[in-house]
Order: sequence, then structure tokens, then C-alpha cells
Amino acid sequence: MASNRHLGRVIAFQTLYEQEFRVDANDNKFNLDEVLERNINRYKGLVEDTDFILKLVKGVNDKSAELDARLQPVAPEWPIDQIARMDRIILRMGLYEMTYLSDIPVKVVINEAVELAKAFGGDNSSKFINGVLGTIYKNNEEESSTKKTNTKSKKVK
Repeated sequence: MASNRHLGRVIAFQTLYEQEFRVDANDNKFNLDEVLERNINRYKGLVEDTDFILKLVKGVNDKSAELDARLQPVAPEWPIDQIARMDRIILRMGLYEMTYLSDIPVKVVINEAVELAKAFGGDNSSKFINGVLGTIYKNNEEESSTKKTNTKSKKVK
């Protein structure tokens, strides 16, 4: 299943990349569902978990503004629209998985995002992706730990 999900992420990435590229080019004929179906069919027989791909693509598409708003404070010197398209899409995918697909361990999500960055991004993409998603993970862990401590303190009183 793991390698199947890796291929699923590649398909999702290709679909989201094409979407962003064609929308930025003012392609009025772009249809996300058609492109997604075409990309899944291209790997028919190699990928079984098409539901994962559908959730990932549709989720990132539907929540891109929210994801961007959560990513921006973590990399304040890089406005979202100035981050390389490939890196931006990988970050959105990773954050979406970390936030909405709780059946996948966060460290696996980060590792997969780093692997996508190595395959499709620039020379420093994997370090950038690792740093941003790692910081979000660390911040979430600290926030969760603080909430648990505050809850215990209130019960003791």
C-alpha cells in the first residue's frame, strides 16, 4: 500500500500542477475531473487506491486558500505566490494530509513530500519542504502538549 500511495501522490501532484499551470495560463477549457481521470487511467493497473488520490486532489483544491494561509506564517520571507509552483503544490499536499488524513503518520507525510520535492523540485526544494512541514509538525506538537498541560492543570484545581 505504501508504494501504491507514493504513486498516488505523484498522480495527485501531476494533476494539481497541471491545474495550476493551466489556470494561470487562463485556459478556460480546463476541467479538473477530466484531468484527474486521465492521469489515474494513465497508471491503471499500477494504482489501486484511487480514493486516496481523489481525496487528496479534491481536498487540496477545495482548501488551497486555507492551506496557503496556514503555510504563510511558517515561511514569512517567501510569500506563497513567490514560492516555486512545484514546492507550493507539494507543501499544500503535505499540509492537507497532515491536517485531514489522520490515518497517515505525519512523519510519513513529511518524508513523502520530501521525496516528491527531490523528484520534481529544485536543488533546495527538499530542504525547504522538510523545514516548512517539520516546523508545522513541531508547532502542532507543542500546541497539543500545551493544551494537555492546561487541561490537567484545570482538573487539579
